[in-house]
Amino acid sequence: MSDTNELNGKVALITGSGRNIGRAMALALAADGAHIVVNARSNRAEADGVVREIEAAGGKALAHIADVADAAAVQVMADAALKKFGRIDSLVNNAALRREKSFADMTHAEWREIMDVTLDGAFHCVKTCLSALRKSSAGTVINIGGLSAHTGSKDRTHVVTAKAGIVGFTRALAHDLAPDRITVNCVVPGLIGTPRPKNAPEPAHHLIHHTISGARGKPEDVAATVRFLCGPGARYVTGQTIHVNGGAYLGS
Repeated sequence: MSDTNELNGKVALITGSGRNIGRAMALALAADGAHIVVNARSNRAEADGVVREIEAAGGKALAHIADVADAAAVQVMADAALKKFGRIDSLVNNAALRREKSFADMTHAEWREIMDVTLDGAFHCVKTCLSALRKSSAGTVINIGGLSAHTGSKDRTHVVTAKAGIVGFTRALAHDLAPDRITVNCVVPGLIGTPRPKNAPEPAHHLIHHTISGARGKPEDVAATVRFLCGPGARYVTGQTIHVNGGAYLGS
C-alpha cells in the first residue's frame, strides 16, 4: 500500500480493468487505499487475477463481469459494488473497443458496436452511479479517451468518432455535475506499450506518431494521472482533457 493513503476508504469502479491500462489503474488506486470494483466484459480469469493482486498487497477488491453496453448489467454491477463496499466515489469509464476497418467496408452493426460500448457504456455507467457519486464528498468521473480522436486515423472512423464523443461528453457532464461537486475529466493515453493478442498488428495510427523522447509509455503512466484526478489535490480540476502521450500530440 502507498505511504499517502489519500484514497483510504474510497471506492472506485473501473470498467475494462482486467488487463493493460485498466489493470494498472486498478492497482494504482488500490495502492493508495481505495477499494476497487474490477470490471471485465467476459474474461473472469483476468478480473479475478487483478483482484488477487490487490488483495495480495493488502487491499480490497471485487471482480464483476458486465458488458457496459447493457444498462441492466451495469445496474447489477453498481448494486454489487454498493452491497460490498457501501459507496462509489470514483467512476473510471475505460471500457472500449478498438477495431480497424475501412469506412467503405464498415457495416452499421460494426459502427454501432463501437458506439454501444464506448459512448453508451459511459452513459449507462454515469447514470447508474450518479446517486452514489452525489453522496460522496469527492465524486469523480474519469473518461478514458484516445489519441486518434485528436489526430484522426485511417480505418478507424467508428473509434475516432466514439472517442471524440467522449471528449464532448466530458465537457458537457462537467457542467451538469458541478453543482453536485463531482469532477469530470478525460485522460487520453497515447502510444502506450501494452501486450497485444498473438499475431495482432500494431494499430495503424501508432505507426505514424512518435513521442518526443522516442520511448513508448507504460500503463502505469496513465494510471498515475488517473490516481491524481481521484485524489484530494485535483478537486479544482474539471472539464479537462489531459493527454498522457510523451509529446506524441501537443494539442489541447
